[in-house]
Amino acid sequence: MSTGIPLTRSLSNDAIRPAEGLGGVVAKKELDRDEEMNNDRNVDDEFPDGGLRAWSVVLGTALTTFGTFGFVNSWGVFQAYYEENILPDQSPSTIAWIGSVQYALVFFPGLITGRLFDIGIFKITYFIGSIVLVAAVFLVAECKEYWQFLLCQGFAIGLACGVLFGPAMGVIGHWFKKRRGLALGMTAVGSSIGGTVIPIASRKLIVQVGFPWTMRILGFILMFVLAIPCITLQRRLPPKKVQGGLVNLAAFKSLPYTVYTASAVVAYLGLYTVLTYIDISATRAGLSPDFSFYLVSITNAASLLGRIAAGILTDKFGAINFIAPFTLFAGVVTFAWPFAQSEGALIVVGILYGLCSGVYVSTFLLPVYEMGDVHDIGRRTGMVMTIGALGALCGPPISGAINNATGGFQAVGYYAGSTIILSVTLMMVTRHLVLRKFIGKF
Repeated sequence: MSTGIPLTRSLSNDAIRPAEGLGGVVAKKELDRDEEMNNDRNVDDEFPDGGLRAWSVVLGTALTTFGTFGFVNSWGVFQAYYEENILPDQSPSTIAWIGSVQYALVFFPGLITGRLFDIGIFKITYFIGSIVLVAAVFLVAECKEYWQFLLCQGFAIGLACGVLFGPAMGVIGHWFKKRRGLALGMTAVGSSIGGTVIPIASRKLIVQVGFPWTMRILGFILMFVLAIPCITLQRRLPPKKVQGGLVNLAAFKSLPYTVYTASAVVAYLGLYTVLTYIDISATRAGLSPDFSFYLVSITNAASLLGRIAAGILTDKFGAINFIAPFTLFAGVVTFAWPFAQSEGALIVVGILYGLCSGVYVSTFLLPVYEMGDVHDIGRRTGMVMTIGALGALCGPPISGAINNATGGFQAVGYYAGSTIILSVTLMMVTRHLVLRKFIGKF
């Protein structure tokens, strides 16, 4: 029992000090816990949502996506080059595993890096990841055999990108709340620019200086690009002791969170298919390789518009309200892609697909921010990214295997388009579970 002293936030520690025995101890602990919760609320309510320091974080995360997703999204050019030159004895499906491992590992480490981020460990992991990424790119220049490319470009580059990407997205959640969608959209611009510039630069440099020096030049570029985020990226909120370890299984008691996680897995089973094979499909349609390699850059450039639009409009209309229609259209374009046989048709497919898929890729984590406490952002987003990595890992090789079995890309388009549309269905289920009504913002 308490000693009868009323417990309110207005009481000071001195006010309860005369209380003796167990009641006084309990009173003081309750007061301390109440004050700590009040302080946490005050910190959470004071998001800068702008200012030089906050926008410098956006710059750092944009450069991070340039060096991670920008590089990984350039895989289509490497896939085509390896098929035609370095690894002609390997099937397209086998070579696609290199890119799939890259895609998957961008997401997979999120479970570990997200938890480390939540407990305050960020700078050291980001610095180590930057060093590993640059070193791995230099090592790709020395690769000759398939297993060497798989190890260096698949595992090492993919893992390093994952160590950088996930926590960088978590930092945005510390500095922005009302304008979080805009901040994430501007962050994703970096990957569009990287995915546009790197394929063109790679193709041109390979002709002029050869493949090894092309990779070395890319390594030097990434060294400069990642040096800036090492300086500008910084947590704002203090570490929070959140119950549990790496995995917060309690999050899956929330049906919306569980369904949305499933939608991410299904989406990535099909979402990278067009980006991986649009270059090769153009070549097989009889178009010049000098034209086809530009399709990856065109697609990534178009995604810039989708990412910017998503950043501006998701704050206004709600994340899923905006993401779902564009992702649905990406699925429709995926169905149409195999039937594009001319330069004009493939350019249209690349632009439309890049625009729509860019909306999803840039903001698919945004609904997760609204499904729990800000102090658990790293772990919740990390779980979605890690589980979603299964789709990114399996999707392109499955598409390659279907292509090998059928001898064309029509069945590939049916498969990938269907998975994307199924993911939209799961998004809409998530939205209904949250809102419990047809009209509403989420």
